[in-house]
Amino acid sequence: MREWALTTANEETRLLNLKFIIAAVVLVGALGYLGFIAFQSATVYSYTVSELAEIGPTPDGKLVRVSGSLVEDSFVRPDGSTIAHFRLADTDAAAQDGALIIAANYEGVLPDLFFNPHSEIILEGNYGTDGIFHSQNVLVKCPSKYIEAGDESTSDYGGYEEPSA
Repeated sequence: MREWALTTANEETRLLNLKFIIAAVVLVGALGYLGFIAFQSATVYSYTVSELAEIGPTPDGKLVRVSGSLVEDSFVRPDGSTIAHFRLADTDAAAQDGALIIAANYEGVLPDLFFNPHSEIILEGNYGTDGIFHSQNVLVKCPSKYIEAGDESTSDYGGYEEPSA
C-alpha cells in the first residue's frame, strides 16, 4: 500500500511540474508575441521625397516619414480651416526647377520654423493613392545646422527676431 501512495505522489508532482512548465511556455510565448507586435507597430521607415515617390502609396495603416523642404509659395490654409495644404521637395532640390515634389496636408498647429527656408521638414503619416501625403505629425529640424557661416538672411532664431524681455 505504501508503494501505491509513493507512486501516486510522484505522478502528482510530475503532473504539477508539467502544468507549471506549460504555463511558463504559454506566458513567455504571449509576452514574446506582444513584444513583437509592439516593436513592429513602432517601426517607422524614413524616406526622402524622391524615394517615397518611387515607392508609391503606402499600405493602409502603415506609417512612414518623409523629409524635405517646403516648396516656396505652396502653403495654403483656407480661412476658418485647420487643414493646411502644401508641397514638399527633396531638401537639396527644393529650389531647382523640375525637382520631384509631393503634395501633403496636415490638420493642426504647425511648428514655428515650418516656414523657414533653411528648415528640414519631416512628415509622419501615409502616402495615399490620391498622390497626397496625409500627415499625422510634423517635425522641423533645427535650421542652424544647415546655415552657412556669415549668412545674414537669418538670425539664430530661424529668421525671427529675439523676443524682448
